[in-house]
Amino acid sequence: MKVLFVTNWYPSASEPTKALWVREHAKAVSSYDDVVVLHFFGLYRDLETSWKIERESDEAISDGIPTYRIRCRPPLVGRVLYPVYVCRVIQAIRRLSQEGFKPDVIHVHVYEPGVPAVVFGRLNRIPVVVSEHLSSFPMRTLGRLDLWKARFAMRRAEMVLPVSAFLQQALERYGIRARYQLMPNAVDTGLFRPPSDRIRRNALKQMLFVGQLAPVKDLGGLFKALCQLRRKRDDWRLDIVGEGQGRVEYERQAAELKISDVVTFRGMRSRQEVAEFMREADLFVLPSRVETFSVPAAEALAAGLPVVATSCGGPQEFITQETGLLVPPGDTEALSKGLDYMLDNLHLYPGSRISQYAVERFARQSVGAKLHAVYRCVTECNQN
Repeated sequence: MKVLFVTNWYPSASEPTKALWVREHAKAVSSYDDVVVLHFFGLYRDLETSWKIERESDEAISDGIPTYRIRCRPPLVGRVLYPVYVCRVIQAIRRLSQEGFKPDVIHVHVYEPGVPAVVFGRLNRIPVVVSEHLSSFPMRTLGRLDLWKARFAMRRAEMVLPVSAFLQQALERYGIRARYQLMPNAVDTGLFRPPSDRIRRNALKQMLFVGQLAPVKDLGGLFKALCQLRRKRDDWRLDIVGEGQGRVEYERQAAELKISDVVTFRGMRSRQEVAEFMREADLFVLPSRVETFSVPAAEALAAGLPVVATSCGGPQEFITQETGLLVPPGDTEALSKGLDYMLDNLHLYPGSRISQYAVERFARQSVGAKLHAVYRCVTECNQN
């Protein structure tokens, strides 16, 4: 089938790591169906025309998936910005259809482009599915307009695919009635894989965090737990991979707690570098307050790493006693004790077993097959 992804978030040359999980879903789908991505790239005042659609020419960014970017000149009146956005996305879908890619299914990632997608879908008898990822729903931070967009799109879509039961429950608490099916994020298990031979070069055990340096990740709580842990043992180090507005504050907290010598901020890294960090680590740590899924945790499992995570939502649905340990969010003492236990018992968590568990659930082939089944289901229902 022909599947059109429509999204506001996608990797680009200026932001190569943005919403990589959308491209992973596209790669998963490409094993079974023809997929094209339509990315609303943003507003540009210097556009000569009111809007423009161009195909991505950088193959490293498109990664084998035909990708089109929509650029739009902002309207003179700010209040009509969203109606203009809806019109431009509909025009872009129509343009692709006229030029030969008429989709059998439109697959929206995150609710906002769902509004133009379902309008176009209803007018042209094309089923729409919406994948949702955002923590805004469980955190209850949606404004009135965004809530309207989400309800409008999801209630009219043929199926809504939250990445976890935790997120589905949050959507339902907002009164969003829809036909739901859980759909996990996909992992490139060819890249994120265990090392052929994990050799410990010294007695130090390497812990790893990968993610955005934002308050919701609660690195401050992790640092307090590490401060407690250090009073008992000093045979560990922590690498932090990622960037964000909170980096300066987190560096200050690490210095105040006198753990800067054992905590290293590595900054933003490529996916290949992240995979290498995982192959060299012994333990992955996720101290978040809220997560709808956590792609880095799933990637760590694929790399054979046990995970210590908080029971913050999505991760608790796939981190088991065989693959790691869960502690309550915000409980620094429990986190410290959990890390202490795991550092002593890494031998109970063989990387090959953990990796196989992740491959069965998150590999592109597995997720792609589930998505293909969804597409078949909604197209058949749409024809009846």
